[in-house]
Amino acid sequence: MSVMGEPNYGAWVAQRGAGFGGNLTIVDVVLPDMLHMVDAYWYQFPPITPLWHGILGFMMVVLGIISVVGNGMVIYIFCSTKSLRTPSNFLVVNLAFSDFCMMVTMAPPTILNCYYQTWVLGSLFCEIYGMFGSIFGCGSIWTMVFIAMDRYNVIVKGLSAKPLTKTTVLFWIFLIWGMASIWTAAPLFGWNRYVPEGSLTACGTDYLSGNTMDISYLIVYGSFCYVLPLLSISYFYFFIVRTVAAHEKSMRDQAKKMNVASLRSSENAAKSSEYKLAKIALMTITLWFMAWTPYMATNLAGILGSTKINPLSGIWCSILAKANAVYNPIVYAISHPRYRLALEKKFPSLVCGAVHDDTVSTATGVTNCIEDDKTTTI
Repeated sequence: MSVMGEPNYGAWVAQRGAGFGGNLTIVDVVLPDMLHMVDAYWYQFPPITPLWHGILGFMMVVLGIISVVGNGMVIYIFCSTKSLRTPSNFLVVNLAFSDFCMMVTMAPPTILNCYYQTWVLGSLFCEIYGMFGSIFGCGSIWTMVFIAMDRYNVIVKGLSAKPLTKTTVLFWIFLIWGMASIWTAAPLFGWNRYVPEGSLTACGTDYLSGNTMDISYLIVYGSFCYVLPLLSISYFYFFIVRTVAAHEKSMRDQAKKMNVASLRSSENAAKSSEYKLAKIALMTITLWFMAWTPYMATNLAGILGSTKINPLSGIWCSILAKANAVYNPIVYAISHPRYRLALEKKFPSLVCGAVHDDTVSTATGVTNCIEDDKTTTI
C-alpha cells in the first residue's frame, strides 16, 4: 500500500540537522534501523506535535500504575485468602495475571518512546512488544470465555453440571496460554509481522501491507481472538439471562400464591452469589470488547484499504485496548463480595462504604467449593 514511494534515509539525515521544525512527515524522526519496518502509508502524515506525545505518555503512566497495583492486589488477595482459592477463582487470578503482564510489558516501552517521539528500542524489541500485546490480549479474552462457561454451568445446568475441579481449571489455563502463544508467535515466523503503528511509538500487527498472507493472518487471528469469543460469550449469557429471568419470575409467582411481598428475607436482600458473579463477569467482558473493538476496527479498515486511519487515531485505539487491563481490578473491588471482604481485612483504608458478606447463596443457603474429588461447604 504505497502512497509516497519507498522509505529513504535522506529525510532522516536532513531532520537530524534541522531539528523538529525541519520535519516534513511523521516518518522523518524514525531511526534508520527501523525504516524498513515502517509502511509507506505513514509518509503522507505530518509529525505529531510534542504535546500529543506528552499526553499519550502521561496516559500510559497513569494506566500502568493503576493496572500494576490493582491487578497485583487482586492476585495477592485471591492467592492469600483461603476462602477465595476455589477452582472458579483460578480463572480470575489468571485474568489478573494477564492484565498485570500486559501493562508491565506495554507501559514502560510506550512511555519511553513517547518521550523520544518515535520507536527507539530497535526492530527485535518491536516484534517482542507486539507479540506480548497480542498474547496477553488473547489470553484475557479466552480466560473470560471460560469464566462465562463456568457461570453457564453453575447457573443454567445447576446440579446436573459436572463440578469444576482444580485439575480441570488448570487444564483450561494451560489451553488458554498454549493457544495464545501459537497464534501470537506466528508473525515472528513470517505469517504477518509486527511493525510500528499509529504515532510510531508502539508496535502491532501489520494491517497496511495489502499482502494476501498478512491479510489472511489478520482474518484468522481476529476470528479466533475476537469473533469466536464474542459468539461464545453471547451464547452463554443468553441462556444465563434467560435462566435468571425465569427464576425471578417463579419467585414472584410463588410469592403471589403465598400472599407475601417477596420470598426474600427483605425486599433489598442480595441475589445469590452465583448471579452476582455472573453480573461481574458480564461487566468485565463488556469492558474488554469496548476496549478492543476500536483497535479491531482499525485493523479491519487497514485490510479494506481505508485512507481514514491517521497516526493519532491509530495510537489512541492501541492505548484504549491496553487500558482494558485497568478495568478488572476496579470492577472486582466494587462488586465481588468475597474480594471486598478480603480487601477490607488486608487493606481497610481502600474500602469505601459498608461491606456485607454476600457469599452465601439465597437460593441454596450454602456455597460449595469443589477441589478435585473433595466437596467442602463454607
